[in-house]
Amino acid sequence: MALASIVTAVRADEAQVDRLLAAGERTQALAHLDELLADRPRDPQLRLRKGVVLADLGRSADAMATFEALVSDHPEIPEVHNNMAVLHAAEGRLELARSALDAALRANPNYALAHHNLGDVYAQLARRSYQRALDLDPSNAALPPKLASLPEAVKPAPPRPLP
Repeated sequence: MALASIVTAVRADEAQVDRLLAAGERTQALAHLDELLADRPRDPQLRLRKGVVLADLGRSADAMATFEALVSDHPEIPEVHNNMAVLHAAEGRLELARSALDAALRANPNYALAHHNLGDVYAQLARRSYQRALDLDPSNAALPPKLASLPEAVKPAPPRPLP
């Protein structure tokens, strides 16, 4: 009976985080996550959620540190790699983003969001390469249509916790 009480309390605590996030109270959700992590410092779901909240708060360096520590402990969780990729891509570190998405897909080859984000990263890499080629050879008539065919601002989906 005691185990059932603990599970119920854990779910209630996590539901409180969900309510705070739904209300847009990210700072309070982060504080509540820190309280939960004080009791369960190795909980991968809580750590992942903390990284996502940090990213939502614009604290990218802290979010990345959280994700890096988590991926060190749990390289099998594809969502962590995906979230790291999103942060790398936002900073223009496209090769690191691609590498992180490759790791996410090694962990789960059927992870649709990682495939989606990898396509976006490749589109950004293509745009970058075509633009560089055009800068080097402005007379290349094949490049402007290729550049025009790529969307201006392709961005991977924002960081998110496990479903």
